[in-house]
Amino acid sequence: MKHPRAAQLLLLAVTASARAAFTWQNVKLGGGGGFIPGIVFHPKTPGVAYARTDIGGLYRLNSDDSWTPVTDSLATDAAWDNWGIDAVALDPQDANKVYAAVGMYTNSWDPNNGAIIRSSDKGATWSSSPLSFKVGGNMPGRGMGERLAVDPNNPKIIYFGARSGHGLWKSTDAGATWSKVANFTATGTYAPDPTDTTGLNSDKQGLTFVTFDSTSSLLNGATSRIFVGTADNITASVYVSNDAGSTWSAVAGQPGRYFPHKCKLSPTEKALYLTYSDGTGPYDGTLGSVWRYDIAAGTWKDITPVSGSDLYFGFGGLGLDLQKPGTLVVASLNSWWPDAQLFRSTDSGATWSRLWEWTSYPNMNLYYSISTSKAPWIGPFIQADTKHLGWMIEALEIDPFDSDHWLYGTGLTLFGGRDLTKWDTKHSITIQVMADGIEETSVQEVASALGGSELLAAVGDDNGFTFKSKGDLNTAPATYWQNPTWSTSSSVDYAGNKPANVVRVGNTGGSDTQQIGISSDGGVSWNIDYGASTSIYGGTVAYSADADTVLWSTSSQGVLRSQYQGSFTAVSSLPATAVIASDKRNNTYFYGGAGAAFYVSSDTGSTFTKGGSLAGAASIRDITAHPATAGTLFVSTDVGIFRSSDFGKTFTRMGTALSDTQQVALGRGSTTDAWVVYAFGDGPAGKKLYASADSGASWVDIQGSQGFGAISSCRLAGSANNAGVVYVGTNGRGVFWAQGTVSGTGNNSPTSTTSTTPTTRTTATTTKPSTTSKTTTTTTTTPTKTSSPTPTSSGVNLAQHWGQCGGIGWTGPSACESPYKCQFQNDYYSQCL
Repeated sequence: MKHPRAAQLLLLAVTASARAAFTWQNVKLGGGGGFIPGIVFHPKTPGVAYARTDIGGLYRLNSDDSWTPVTDSLATDAAWDNWGIDAVALDPQDANKVYAAVGMYTNSWDPNNGAIIRSSDKGATWSSSPLSFKVGGNMPGRGMGERLAVDPNNPKIIYFGARSGHGLWKSTDAGATWSKVANFTATGTYAPDPTDTTGLNSDKQGLTFVTFDSTSSLLNGATSRIFVGTADNITASVYVSNDAGSTWSAVAGQPGRYFPHKCKLSPTEKALYLTYSDGTGPYDGTLGSVWRYDIAAGTWKDITPVSGSDLYFGFGGLGLDLQKPGTLVVASLNSWWPDAQLFRSTDSGATWSRLWEWTSYPNMNLYYSISTSKAPWIGPFIQADTKHLGWMIEALEIDPFDSDHWLYGTGLTLFGGRDLTKWDTKHSITIQVMADGIEETSVQEVASALGGSELLAAVGDDNGFTFKSKGDLNTAPATYWQNPTWSTSSSVDYAGNKPANVVRVGNTGGSDTQQIGISSDGGVSWNIDYGASTSIYGGTVAYSADADTVLWSTSSQGVLRSQYQGSFTAVSSLPATAVIASDKRNNTYFYGGAGAAFYVSSDTGSTFTKGGSLAGAASIRDITAHPATAGTLFVSTDVGIFRSSDFGKTFTRMGTALSDTQQVALGRGSTTDAWVVYAFGDGPAGKKLYASADSGASWVDIQGSQGFGAISSCRLAGSANNAGVVYVGTNGRGVFWAQGTVSGTGNNSPTSTTSTTPTTRTTATTTKPSTTSKTTTTTTTTPTKTSSPTPTSSGVNLAQHWGQCGGIGWTGPSACESPYKCQFQNDYYSQCL
């Protein structure tokens, strides 16, 4: 809704007065966690460099090898796609100026056109120039480039190579305005899959790089020679202008095979080096080549490092040592087995040396070591795979002022080092994780367990992480979630009465591993829950208060339920993909939501019936139960937040200032019994993160200028252990946290924090002792079931009702007190029932 100018000023004044002081910072993983497709060093000023990510924005290098994010303020809810960086360029004459092409997708997933952003203070502030078409920072081919370049002799001139058939664009006013270069007619016609109806792989990938020849003469104050690459594997994919862009032609004698990925100028040699692959990346490429183009002679030379059976990959990353002309490093784009390969030449590509080589299979000579001290979890992560050096290597740069300093980006992190020239002497270098400050994970869920782990973060690609206390938030974890290990954990939850018990689920469909893990030590170590079949995956999970029942709203088979790690069975009374939650104090209660209907179960998720009405709501987005008070819960809907204090029988809307809400969470307030409600929604300051300490009488903006991207993609948790601490999981910038005070009564729950019992009959249950305390080895062999002897009704050493009486590794009583019988639940657990 648009307001008149006077109303806008009033709104800004109200917003400013209702802004709580929360300063945001990243929970530290220290290792990036995602794909880094581009790195650019300033050619004339030491220490200035930027790294671009596909979904996490742009980062600036610091003097201590750490990185600072510089585009967070641009990623508002309406402009979430500004975290997609498809190209970056620096002004060679001014180290303070940086440019980037921003936009996430060129298909319908992104509603916005792209833009060229520019800064004259190294990213502290930005101006934006909208484009008339979309930009694809997370589209296929995003590792090619750079597609954006500043004329080294005239910084007012900038070129940008667009996707989707939009061709070459030019600015003559330092990026303020842009116009199409009409006489450049090549558009880059390649699309990986023209039949793809989503538009992701059917879109033309367009132009791949713009490279100025700084050694060429000036023409009317502009650099005369410019090279442009296109996503074509036909006769021509590299074009040149020798008259400052007035005319263009295909470079004579070019390879005419494969797609050009990187094109770098070696000024002293007056030569170009180019890497090629038969795929546009970042995932594909099974053949490729490396070429050197002598600009003065107009001749091409194939300098591909390997041939024959050794050539089973394309080439991506390319770094030139400007201190030592003719010295360069190239990388395999994707060598999926046994590892990536990097090659170094000191004679312009005439000869090469490898970073590793076979001795006699399966033994290798490794001419490197890897240090993961800045992100210890990456150590076990890469050791669990053959690929230690990485994959998707498109970005590779050597510091133009330090031949020993180099960086290269992978699909996991940023590697590099400070002793690259030892490759030539000792033939052994130290590779380090160099991504400190880059936080690029896509967070699927966050949770904070009252009396348990401070933060549980389920993430894409890297599984997930546990931070036991607030003091751990600024220390990179020692390990990621393992056993089971899969690519992405889609959800995590804890048992309210037994917070050391945690459950998580993964989203790898068709895997040979169950997509559910159980922990009894707060998410430090895990065991596979064999009650699930390998065909179940994805969705969200809820753990009963006493940790005996798991409710799983799956992506594949609707809502399922398991008790005591037994087999999962369908819950027919709850719609598929329903939003679910467990009561954190009463073990028998679960909650669900689908459309406008709210559902309640009082029999540990076996059956659900409709609960109270959410007046005016058409869509339930999220449900969170009070961490300390049974029966008190908060429901987020398309019209705002509703609260219930009677196990979902009745609901009251928490004010009208906040609407169209997404995730909702509770966190500790400023006093022992105070709790604060946090919610993403549309409020007085726009679509942002708000907090209320007075049952919704007022909602305070606690997001401020920090960008979280699209609020519908954010995940939210208030700390259950530390006053005023709140966590936000983002889709591309990891987990943020802040601590502050929200004024109000904190009256978001009854004064008592003890458990209350509803009038509905409850069934006594107990938690199955977890097997994570045992030393276990996962194999493909099915464990032998433990038979349970017939119980006797008298005698000593009898298990009580609900107690364990058998299972693999069980050394306790195997008979039950009368009249109960020992009944098999699963291989690890039999119970007196």
